[in-house]
Amino acid sequence: MAEVKKENWFTRKWNGLTKWFRGMKSELKKVVWPTWSQVLNNTVVVIVVSVIIAIVIGIIDWLAWEGILALFSSIR
Repeated sequence: MAEVKKENWFTRKWNGLTKWFRGMKSELKKVVWPTWSQVLNNTVVVIVVSVIIAIVIGIIDWLAWEGILALFSSIR
């Protein structure tokens, strides 16, 4: 019975890497990229929502701070 020669480590890794890149290339062909107007619209939405959330968190923080100050001033 003839022995089958096993590929060396570098050959196995190189073949695995090239297979991964071929798979990645075929998957990237399926991607539907957004238009610039969609990108700009989504960016504006993210910025507006971020500002609104920052304001809400700031108000809650300020109210909590005032509550803590009122609590400690009543203890004295």
